[in-house]
Amino acid sequence: MSNFLGKSISKITGIDLSERFGDDWDSLSTLGVIFRMSIWLIRGTWYRWRLKSVKGVFLVGKRVTLRQVGYIEVGKNFIAQDHCEINGLSQKGLIFGDKVTVGSYAIIRPTNLYGGEAGVGLKVGNNSSIGPYSYIGCSGYIEIGDNVMMSPRVSIYSENHNFEDVDKSMIEQGVTRSFVKIENDCWIAANSIILAGVTVGKGSIVAAGSVVTKDVPPFSIVGGNPAKIIKSRLK
Repeated sequence: MSNFLGKSISKITGIDLSERFGDDWDSLSTLGVIFRMSIWLIRGTWYRWRLKSVKGVFLVGKRVTLRQVGYIEVGKNFIAQDHCEINGLSQKGLIFGDKVTVGSYAIIRPTNLYGGEAGVGLKVGNNSSIGPYSYIGCSGYIEIGDNVMMSPRVSIYSENHNFEDVDKSMIEQGVTRSFVKIENDCWIAANSIILAGVTVGKGSIVAAGSVVTKDVPPFSIVGGNPAKIIKSRLK
């Protein structure tokens, strides 16, 4: 019964749920998920006509904040979960691929909410996620590849505060914008911090609680503060 319901909703929304509801899902639980997604679909309809572009289903959870949505492009089957905040205003906009999820209470902020120079922006590839309670500070350009898994409370910063002049307060010295690039098929574990100017190579794993201050070679496992190479995934 649950699998039948999953296939039915797949036909309506275009989201493949047929394999998500196996024998361990009772019909009432399955219906609860489908009902909630239907509400998200209706809520997303209110925003989709204002987006720069949208290719498929656009699901929006409760109390989601979407600002300057004319700068946002989304692919198929985008989900903004409950209470997340996405601010679009940026030089290159925010571009999300297919099957992207922004987790509950996550914040994507390229530009200060109270004015100032617009940030650069963000690109997220297909089948990638931004974890719950994460912070994506894309005042510099942040690029996240395909199939990137991001656990809760990950922070990514693409700028640094200037502090060279000790005769001036740091808040008066402004910032230097940079970039962050996370290549395809990476796993960024919970409570990790990735700082400006860093590239995380393809197939890499950033261990929980790490602070990444320099480039991570492809297929590496790194951890610690500052993060160091623990081992390579290549044999």
